Amino acid sequence: MVRSGAGERGATVWLTGLPSAGKTTIATEVAGRLRASGRRVEVLDGDEVRRFLSAGLGFSRADRYTNVQRIGLVAEIIARNGILAVVPVIAPYADSREAVRERHEASGTLFLEVHVATPVEVCSVRDVKGLYARQAAGRLKGLTGVDDPYEPPADPDLRIEAHRQSVDESAGALLDLLKRRGIA
Repeated sequence: MVRSGAGERGATVWLTGLPSAGKTTIATEVAGRLRASGRRVEVLDGDEVRRFLSAGLGFSRADRYTNVQRIGLVAEIIARNGILAVVPVIAPYADSREAVRERHEASGTLFLEVHVATPVEVCSVRDVKGLYARQAAGRLKGLTGVDDPYEPPADPDLRIEAHRQSVDESAGALLDLLKRRGIA
């Protein structure tokens, strides 16, 4: 049975990291566990949002900023209404993530930043979407962490080294954070 949400504290859990770092895998695992316990959760996957809400945007710094702000707005609205918004998205620039945090703070909505800190060498081996292979073959330019910048969070609420632990352990670390913050 899903709880009504009355009295539940919403929050945004923003998982940032390189492509193929494990963000979506961890987000999906955490969301599944929380839903099983009756918690209302929405996963705003960066790829899905880009395909539908941010269709037409490219990958310039300005377009990436706009994309992150759109995702941040939707997450803040969801979270402000008592739902946990879990957001696995690259969000390569610190200023765009900080603007999302500020939007949440302005509405009194909790924002937690989680850095899925998988090294590019590991991500390129995982290469879930074939991005690293396309970049290496010269068919893709502007790959975050390779030939386009990624600014890791200086002081995230949690840093997960997903390459050093299982999905279960990574999800457990995030769930522990949510429990400590009173939202799981």
